[in-house]
Amino acid sequence: MKINDRDKSSYLKGLLILAKRDKVLAESEEQIIKDIASRLGFSSDFYEYTLQNLIDNEFLTEEPVLFSDKKIAQLFIVDGFKLAHSDSHLDEREISWLQDTAIKNKIDMEWFNSKLKEIKSKPNQLSLNEFALYSII
Repeated sequence: MKINDRDKSSYLKGLLILAKRDKVLAESEEQIIKDIASRLGFSSDFYEYTLQNLIDNEFLTEEPVLFSDKKIAQLFIVDGFKLAHSDSHLDEREISWLQDTAIKNKIDMEWFNSKLKEIKSKPNQLSLNEFALYSII
């Protein structure tokens, strides 16, 4: 499977929105976003500037992102859970936004809840340098 430019942009935008939801940008979140943005082909100047201004960026709408393929959306949800939990706390605002994104992408809520349960049950086993997205890029 190949990820198109629109989905790449949606993926990064979604991660930025998610990181902003709890009003704190943890160092772990910042590193994850940098790694994924770099792998997606975004310039370091772009994502460095965006991260510096993320919390105060009023132009970054919090509308759930839509992907062209349900598989990409599922990969995003899995990576979103990892990002949200990277600061050792799953904030309800982050979970709610991910759920809204799943609904917008017509992802089954049973699947969503099973992934959420998996993340909550194995928080110490999360690898913060292995992401679902990497399976397709």
